[in-house]
Amino acid sequence: MKRKLCFITSTRADFGLMSDLIQSVSEDPNFDYQLIVTGTHLSSTFGMTLSEISENEFVISEKIDIVSASDEKLDVAISAGTAMIKISESLNRLKPDLLVLIGDRFETLSAAVAASILGIPIAHIHGGESTRGAFDEGFRHAITKMSHVHFVAAQEYFQRVIQLGENPKRVHLTGGLGVDAIHNTDLLERSEIEVKFGFDFKNKNLLITFHPVTLELSETEKQFEEILLALSELPDTRLIFTYPNADPLGVRLIEMINSFVSRNENAVTFESLGRIGYYSVVKQVDAVLGNSSSGLLEVPTLKIGTINVGDRQKGRLKSSSVIDCLPEKNSILAALNELYSETFKRALESAENPNGQGGAVNRIKEILKDVNLDLDLKKEFYDLGVNN
Repeated sequence: MKRKLCFITSTRADFGLMSDLIQSVSEDPNFDYQLIVTGTHLSSTFGMTLSEISENEFVISEKIDIVSASDEKLDVAISAGTAMIKISESLNRLKPDLLVLIGDRFETLSAAVAASILGIPIAHIHGGESTRGAFDEGFRHAITKMSHVHFVAAQEYFQRVIQLGENPKRVHLTGGLGVDAIHNTDLLERSEIEVKFGFDFKNKNLLITFHPVTLELSETEKQFEEILLALSELPDTRLIFTYPNADPLGVRLIEMINSFVSRNENAVTFESLGRIGYYSVVKQVDAVLGNSSSGLLEVPTLKIGTINVGDRQKGRLKSSSVIDCLPEKNSILAALNELYSETFKRALESAENPNGQGGAVNRIKEILKDVNLDLDLKKEFYDLGVNN
């Protein structure tokens, strides 16, 4: 009998990471797959990235619209509650054998709670990581505790999931999906990018993505202002912005981006570049700048620099291709100076991605094929010092 796996995607980022795994599962006769689409995929404010899923010709099982027009904290919390209600109804209709979740979004947490109550086992990808500047930190670890099978990107994350009380037999070190995503993407040439997206590259180019720092909301707008102040001193650099997540203050950051772009002819903005477009642009720029997880999970594989601003990603493993800086204009400018130094350029050649060298898709699929679906939902806490 085929195993029925249900995937949930709520952002362009998690779909970019999961799409190769979904594709691989869809082509395997051992599986049937289901796909629930929610979050910013269905929001015109954040780019309506549902089209990116359609381009892959995946069959969508359910569409769940939850994003509020407002980015106030209460509205985001209500969106999380709405997600729990609607995902519960979807899972009850679809009745999957296993729910496959990735990462740490609030929509993912809502899905994990719903599945736990409905008695549906959960496989979680990219657990054990740490982002101390975002409330996603707590969401991720909570999802880990509700999950039954774990796929982690690095040894340190493997140990952390066990530290959270998960049995090592259920934790699998597979590497990160972002590495596979890059290896499996046919990148556009520089000229193709310019035609497709309607801008010309310059001698210097930066790709900027800055998400709300959800545990520092009172400082988020100020931090982004500092980034924009630094970027305003780079009139000869092509500045390519992509939109932030649908978190509190996300809409405000979009307003700031659009205002900056309207005043600076060297700047352009996109709601979403799509997976192929994003990786293709990354390959052509000098660095990605901001606080997106992509700068740490994926970009190092392309041996492109990352300027990681502030604390949102604090706690993640980092390649030597990552330059950390404070969310202050002078610190950002100093990081840019380092980026263009000959020393850093030489070091990029030997930079390695701490999330592995690839192969995660096949490793995860094979484990999902063999995992015992009669999982004991009454998990025992694996107590370090007692169980080992």
